[in-house]
Amino acid sequence: HGMGSTGMKKLMVVVGTRPNFIKVTRFKAEAAKRGMEVQLVHTGQHYDEKMSTVFFDQFGLRPDRFLDTPHARPAAQMGHIMIALEAAAEALRPDLMIVPGDVNSTLAGALVANKMGIPLAHLESGLRSGDMGMPEEINRILTDRITDHFFVTEQSGIDHLKAEGRPAKDIHFTGNTMIDTLVAYDAQVQAATVLEDLGLPGGDHVLMTIHRPATVDVPEELTKLVDLIAYVARGRHVVFPVHPRTTAKLKETGLLPKLEALKNLRITGPMDYFNFQKLIATCAFVITDSGGIQEETTFRQVPCLTLRPNTERPITVTMGSNRLITFDLPALEAAIADIVEGRAGKGQVPPLWDGHATERVLDVIAAL
Repeated sequence: HGMGSTGMKKLMVVVGTRPNFIKVTRFKAEAAKRGMEVQLVHTGQHYDEKMSTVFFDQFGLRPDRFLDTPHARPAAQMGHIMIALEAAAEALRPDLMIVPGDVNSTLAGALVANKMGIPLAHLESGLRSGDMGMPEEINRILTDRITDHFFVTEQSGIDHLKAEGRPAKDIHFTGNTMIDTLVAYDAQVQAATVLEDLGLPGGDHVLMTIHRPATVDVPEELTKLVDLIAYVARGRHVVFPVHPRTTAKLKETGLLPKLEALKNLRITGPMDYFNFQKLIATCAFVITDSGGIQEETTFRQVPCLTLRPNTERPITVTMGSNRLITFDLPALEAAIADIVEGRAGKGQVPPLWDGHATERVLDVIAAL
């Protein structure tokens, strides 16, 4: 093979959702520097022409293949994605398949790699919430069960993988590739015009993002959410980017007028990456139920209140600026008081969340 050459020449990177796409934006460029080729394959799991086109254009990055998979119920969708991925892998003949995160496309890619005898790498492996009722937790556990090369973002991932009997030699602590995107595109984030667009002064707004079915699909929970938003919007600007599905539920339940009556509330549609990150970077604090946002706020050292009983990303709590709170008003009031009165602390940025994780991942792969 000669000096520094590798058997890993062609890498197939599988993405299916926007949160997973932002974990792999640096792979093509960094792989090319190492004499490797990345084929980026989009499964079509979340696909909206307008949203996706804008999204890819922002990063100057296009998937090499879009799989045409129909929208279907989760099990059928997994099947469609696997059939299409198998055909793509047949055509590409990759030396390694790389799957990020914990969505259905992640598990579909893992199963296809396994059935085809293609070595499998999992980015963000070993994360565990302990909540088997979450589809993402099932995807994480099953993917890691058949992964060959584990790339880990935080210490808890190493601990879980070792406890599950994975060989230490296959576990690589490389840091958080999602943070690489924040670092690489920082100038675009700073230049984003969202504050002007929404007529916000900046620095004192609250950003809210809620998308979990447990909250959005249950009328009692949604009613509670509207009450929480009304409380937060009493004394400060609140920006609430809403997924079309959530808007539909708010209409169905008759709760939308109550929200629209709040003068400090800005309800927006789904937002592009740079504007959204600008809102995080300039806000007073964030209220969310999302996984990735817990990490982005920790990196930015912005207080984050996560309306969940658990998190698969515990470093954001033990070291970062994240706090888990129960989904009720007294808990929220107390947590906000801690932030506003300066008791919350900014936390620290976790190890290897430095913008160079992708490089470390590819250095490991190059040495395989």
